[in-house]
Amino acid sequence: MSVAESEPQAPPVLLVERLSAAIAIFRINRPEARNALNQAVRHALATAFRKAAAESDLRCIILAGNESSFAAGADIREMVDTSAVDLHLRHNERLWGAIADCPVPVIAAVNGFALGGGMELAMHADIIIAGRSAKFGQPEVRLGIMPGAGGTQRLARVVGKFVAMRLCLTGAIISAQEAQAIGLVSLLVDDDAVMPVAMETAQELARLAPIAVAQIKEIILQGADMPLGAALTLERKGLQVLFATKDKHEGMSAFLEKRQPTFLGA
Repeated sequence: MSVAESEPQAPPVLLVERLSAAIAIFRINRPEARNALNQAVRHALATAFRKAAAESDLRCIILAGNESSFAAGADIREMVDTSAVDLHLRHNERLWGAIADCPVPVIAAVNGFALGGGMELAMHADIIIAGRSAKFGQPEVRLGIMPGAGGTQRLARVVGKFVAMRLCLTGAIISAQEAQAIGLVSLLVDDDAVMPVAMETAQELARLAPIAVAQIKEIILQGADMPLGAALTLERKGLQVLFATKDKHEGMSAFLEKRQPTFLGA
């Protein structure tokens, strides 16, 4: 056996687990770096989300880190000598796009630090469930740079101009309680309840009509950048599409018959 063959393999930077055919967990696995987002993590996330988008049975993804860090930002060691041209040629926007374009609901289960790229990653999710000890922030300005994966744009759309300005201009790190108060966190729970609540929420979503869930996600996201009149038209068209599904008939019939519906995604 050669020396190369005897060397242990590095652990994967992203752990993918299936709770069922309908629910997947993507867990960032760089505990030695507080789950900092290096290129390997970004590529692994993009690959996992692209595969997930093609799975017809998948109903929800839980995106997580570990008990101490969701993701503590970009990997500074990997960035310190990176040139502007190098950064451009990485085309990280394509990797982030794989997450943003995911058609099924994504739940960010946040414990510990969600800073910089980690907070941007959480904002790519549809629901953020945070532990009470979690910390959020966009501290890039303290390193002489700025957010580059939605930290100025998604944040401003969520919390408004003046809160986004304070967080991005000062690099302030805020508590989970403040994050919930400004509308950044969907649900605040005890630290040890983050994953159980995320799983319970995913299971609830998995039981719902998948075409309706997908339409709701798409229309909320697309409508946010439209004039109100156009967004309301998009909403009406989405509702009309759902009236052509078998799941619409099943859901309404089950309601009238006082039983649980069985949705098939058709």
